[in-house]
Amino acid sequence: MTRRDEIECWLTDMDGVLVHENSPLPGAAELLQQWSDAGTPFLVLTNNSIFTPRDLSARLRASGLNVPEERIWTSALATADFLKSQMPGGTAFVIGEVGLTTALHEAGFIMTETNPDYVVVGETRNYSFEAITKAIRLLLAGARFIATNPDATGPSADGPMPATGAIAALISKATGMEPYVVGKPNPMMFRSAMNKIGAHSENTAMIGDRMDTDIVAGIEAGLYTLLVMTGISDEAEVSRYPFRPDEIISGVDKLVSLEPVESDEI
Repeated sequence: MTRRDEIECWLTDMDGVLVHENSPLPGAAELLQQWSDAGTPFLVLTNNSIFTPRDLSARLRASGLNVPEERIWTSALATADFLKSQMPGGTAFVIGEVGLTTALHEAGFIMTETNPDYVVVGETRNYSFEAITKAIRLLLAGARFIATNPDATGPSADGPMPATGAIAALISKATGMEPYVVGKPNPMMFRSAMNKIGAHSENTAMIGDRMDTDIVAGIEAGLYTLLVMTGISDEAEVSRYPFRPDEIISGVDKLVSLEPVESDEI
């Protein structure tokens, strides 16, 4: 069984692990610096498909965290990577924003409203009834259904707002078709991330704050898993699941050290 001191590559979630509402969490800046100084391969993962890695890098920098854009892996990039492997040079009708359209363009996809190979649904702040209707009709005409991530809601300054999973559910109800979801908890997102940094599951760890996405996907991808308690999970949440992470720690500040740190007891 893998031990933490055998880990050579790291994947980490962003919200609830490194940042909380645009403020860095304790130890996040130091851990990122430690990885950079040591030349340790790492990627910061997010299911959010709205922003490009460049946008997210700038937002993290404004929070005081230095994460180069090539160290960021989004559900939009994972979706584009998957579709490129399935149908190079394919076509897609997209409901989403610049993070998704840019990723698909760079993967060689053509955006079209006429006979697309795929309907791809991602995060957007401006879901249009017209676009949703078009997606439903294209799927019924034979397009394949893809969603970047399953999250039903996302955060906003005013509270929760409907996200990709909610819109995909509306389209599913109208078509009777379920999407193939690429983002977490699909372990494919982790596999594509590992491919990007040349990592192997037996010496890669995943740090997350959610049992239902980060930890289960990490386990299914064969990774060493660490749950931090700075996000949405608490003791009661952890005990509900039939699986457990390899380690539970209070926060990423516990990883800022060359010495192994004992797991916090739960």
